[in-house]
Amino acid sequence: MMRLPAFDYVAAKTVEEALRALADAGPDGMLVAGGTDLYPNMKRRQFEPKTLVGLRAIKELRGVSGSAREGVTIGACTTLTAVASHPGVARDYPALATAAGVVSSPQLRNMGTLGGNVCVDTRCNYYNQTYEWRKAIGFCMKKDGDICLVAPGSDRCWAVSSSDTAPVLWSLGARLRLHGPGGERTIPVAALFHDDGIAYLAKRPDEIVTEILLPPADGWRSVYLKLRRRGSFDFPILGVAVALRLEGDVVREARVVLGAVASVPREAPKAAEALVGRRLTTETIEAAAEAAAGPARPLDNTDLTHPYRKKVARVFVARALARLAGLDHGPSMEVA
Repeated sequence: MMRLPAFDYVAAKTVEEALRALADAGPDGMLVAGGTDLYPNMKRRQFEPKTLVGLRAIKELRGVSGSAREGVTIGACTTLTAVASHPGVARDYPALATAAGVVSSPQLRNMGTLGGNVCVDTRCNYYNQTYEWRKAIGFCMKKDGDICLVAPGSDRCWAVSSSDTAPVLWSLGARLRLHGPGGERTIPVAALFHDDGIAYLAKRPDEIVTEILLPPADGWRSVYLKLRRRGSFDFPILGVAVALRLEGDVVREARVVLGAVASVPREAPKAAEALVGRRLTTETIEAAAEAAAGPARPLDNTDLTHPYRKKVARVFVARALARLAGLDHGPSMEVA
């Protein structure tokens, strides 16, 4: 049986109290909200904090407010279940409701938070194993080792982004509010991530994500599709988030963001360019899906083969666009 190591727990009641506790703990401190990813990683000795600063008791970090006209604010400690079931989110930002609703399993969504999923650790076949398994192979660069076992000649870690909600928030143009010792700042979701499996967050260690800010819906439509081996529990092997703003049947703005194909959610700007100014015909969808496959460069570091995951990126983008277009059958919907 895997057991948690000993640690001190601080149940902060305000953001300021949490910041003080985090500063007092220094490099041995970590934040915890739902803990659905952190605690299993601690059992596997992938994280070894001496102090955990709990955020669940901070009331102002929970809840959904605002409207589609003005924009919506979601507290970072709002559970994934609450996000998925919120009628306003489901109506005006459907891709986010879908993404929150397909994370893991119902029990874990009741505990897991939106902020936690946005910041969730990157994953790899060689990293997400027990301590004994990792020790037997000499560990990997991400924890306790010196070599990336996916790409031994590389000087960086290639663990993949494993968040369902981050690609969606990126595609929607969402922003994050962070609080730190120097005050608060607001950044685009796209600015939160570094393309590195270890140092994957641009957020400073002494900062707390407090709110997710969604822009006005303003004619945007969105969809999220997830590939995984099982229908529940599994992390994404591929996530496809597509957001479009249409005037009539013409696409005026578009964002396509892929998840689980790199250490960072990967935007596909050429796919968006193939859509803007055009109607969502089968030909347009085919061109955009082909362009979206370019930024997808999966390696052999997660489930299923990486050539398959490369091919299916095109298929899933086509399916997502066909759904937004109201087409029952889109072009090239099967993997060749």
